[in-house]
Amino acid sequence: MAQRPADYTHGSQIFDLPRHLNGAMLCEGVIYGPTGRVTSRFVGDFDVRWQGNTGVMSERFLYDSGEVQHREWQLVLAEGGRISATAADLVGTCEGLQSGSAVQLRYRVRLPADAGGHIMSTTDWMYLAPNGTIVNRSQFRKYGITVAELVATMRRKEET
Repeated sequence: MAQRPADYTHGSQIFDLPRHLNGAMLCEGVIYGPTGRVTSRFVGDFDVRWQGNTGVMSERFLYDSGEVQHREWQLVLAEGGRISATAADLVGTCEGLQSGSAVQLRYRVRLPADAGGHIMSTTDWMYLAPNGTIVNRSQFRKYGITVAELVATMRRKEET
């Protein structure tokens, strides 16, 4: 993508992860395959908890196929908007940067065995909307070729 975190330093809205990505959240999205057609739809339940600059984000995804996927991220915020994260299906450490109203994350993820077990280079962009909803766009590459794209929203669950 031809964008950089510095492109989002303008404006008054700041994406504060412990504030905006916190508590019980609902995620809804689609995954596009290499031809640009939707290959999967999903909903996710997230629980995000912070202690200072360290956070844990537990994710539970339900796909239109009936498959359920779980992931738990360990997040660390550092000076200058830097972010590092780990999860069981990542190869190495995720590195990221918060800048203004956006967050960029880069990591390598290993797909489940039933999906081929391939390792994908991933770039996530999360953008904070004025109402607090987070819009996420992820591109997955193999050998430099985009093989999938994910578009999703994340928002706080309504309290009942």
